[in-house]
Amino acid sequence: MAKKQILIVDDEVSILKLLNFVLSPDYDLVIKTSGVEALSWLEEGNSPALILSDLEMPYFDGSSFIYNLKISGFYRDTPVIILSGANNLSERVSLMPFKLDDFIPKPFNPTQLKETIINVFRKYDSVGS
Repeated sequence: MAKKQILIVDDEVSILKLLNFVLSPDYDLVIKTSGVEALSWLEEGNSPALILSDLEMPYFDGSSFIYNLKISGFYRDTPVIILSGANNLSERVSLMPFKLDDFIPKPFNPTQLKETIINVFRKYDSVGS
């Protein structure tokens, strides 16, 4: 069975290395270091099973990136998990004008991250069947 593809959008090299180590055995990872890079990759016709994004990035932050995703017809239903060290993360997520599937504060517990991803996939798999 093919691995599900996860698009990771984060500008912190140490986080990207950790995510790659933790998730690559189970998932096909595509790593982008900015929202601009991620959107351009998506516009090439790529369609990941899940997007894992930081909120605080230079130039085009996670909120703007996800907002652009959610207003697009094509990626509106792609599951999104925020992984961020932002202050007041739960408050910031609750004020967003779109729904997220989950959010996890940095520093994160790798086991909790993996469980969250599995739960989001389960939710979407059960909706699709």
